[in-house]
This record gives sequence, structure tokens and C-alpha cells, in this order.
Amino acid sequence: MWSPHLIVDRVAILRRTGLFATTPARVLAGVASRLEEVPFTAGEVLITAGAVEEWLLVLVEGEVEIVRPDGRVRVGPVDTIGELSVLDPAPRIADVVATTDGWALKLVKDDFDEALRLRPEIAAGIVTALARRLRDMRQR
Repeated sequence: MWSPHLIVDRVAILRRTGLFATTPARVLAGVASRLEEVPFTAGEVLITAGAVEEWLLVLVEGEVEIVRPDGRVRVGPVDTIGELSVLDPAPRIADVVATTDGWALKLVKDDFDEALRLRPEIAAGIVTALARRLRDMRQR
């Protein structure tokens, strides 16, 4: 299951996510070097609603359930969770609970901001991914 990964592995993982899919690999290498690998176990609470935290997770292996007052959503590998907290630090709006064992890559706001400052082209992919997510939410 989980084991430390090389920068090239992390770049490949990031390229599979909606947030970073259009970002060139050479640009993602800098972001990938700043990621923390976080293993988790089934039943573990990864995010608590109301908490003010400034990081996002890219799920690599395993699944989690996002629990909001309006329902539950299960997500898995290469999905990102907590993106809004690196863009606009505010209380989390949902609990996120691991439904299986797995691991994720954690990106903190300071590193995210630094990446955006050095490589503004990352912003284009993020804006596109978030716009798609908003559109999908409105169609539900």
C-alpha cells in the first residue's frame, strides 16, 4: 500500500487530478517536492467541519466520504479535497472520513501560494477545475 514516492511519481499523480491536469510536468515538479505523504486508516477523520485549516489533500489510494448537511459523497484516488481552504481559509464545511485504508498527498497554503507566485500558469488549471466543479454541483 503506502510507501514514500519519488518526485516523478508525485508529478504523475498530480497530473491525473482535475486541479493540476493542465499544468506542465516541469512546473509541477516544484509543487511535488513540497508535498507531505499522509497515510490514513479506515474510520479516521481527515477533516472536521468547522475546523480552520490551510491545506488540501490529493487522494492517491483509498476512499473517503465527504459528509455535509445536504448529503454524502464518496471520492477516491486522484480526487482532491479541501481545495477551498488554500484559496480562502475559512471554517471547513464538511467532515471527511476515510472509508478504507489509503494515503494522500498534503499541500499546505504557504507552499500553494509560493507555487502560484512562481508559476502563475498553475492558476489557470485550478480556475478551470473549480469552475467545472461548480457547474457539476448546480446540475445535481
